[in-house]
Amino acid sequence: MATRHLYVVRHGAADPFGELTETGQRQAELLGQRLKGLPIDAVWHSPLARAVRSAEIIGRCLPGVAVGEAAELVDHVPHVPDEIPAAWAGFFDGYDAEEAAAGARVAAALIDRFARPADVETHEVLVTHAYPVAWLVRHALDAPPARWLGLNCGNTALTVIEHRTGTAGSLVLYNDMGHLPPDLRWTGFGPGVRP
Repeated sequence: MATRHLYVVRHGAADPFGELTETGQRQAELLGQRLKGLPIDAVWHSPLARAVRSAEIIGRCLPGVAVGEAAELVDHVPHVPDEIPAAWAGFFDGYDAEEAAAGARVAAALIDRFARPADVETHEVLVTHAYPVAWLVRHALDAPPARWLGLNCGNTALTVIEHRTGTAGSLVLYNDMGHLPPDLRWTGFGPGVRP
């Protein structure tokens, strides 16, 4: 039974214009070093600059591995709940039905392309954004669609999901920052006390 191994990561820390910072570049380098011992077949990235640059840096650590764009990995809101939790009201304020439908289409395409078994054993790195990471995790856990809210991930934190024929997705690892020194962890989160 072939397994599709997905190494799902949020891009490195970026500035307000979407460009990787020095911190983000270092985070991507350290993640690439962590992944270089694995039999990676491909590195896929969102079309947005912060993900493209992160994937380029990761790819340099994986000689001979193809690095390519996957439009489905773009930053998007995958699901707008019918009943929005009070804590999220401001986030969804002004979000119209057309935007919600467009996000749902991208989310469906993401699941259709990556969240399924492969014909042969594969190991793919997906360099994306916080919301698609949350959506893929929610899907692997077969959680309700609104559960993507609150599934946060740090910059270059590693999430591993496996898909096999005949079984539900398996969440192997979530938001692991073991490759980052303490000063590079927890970027991409709001202020707060972190372990």
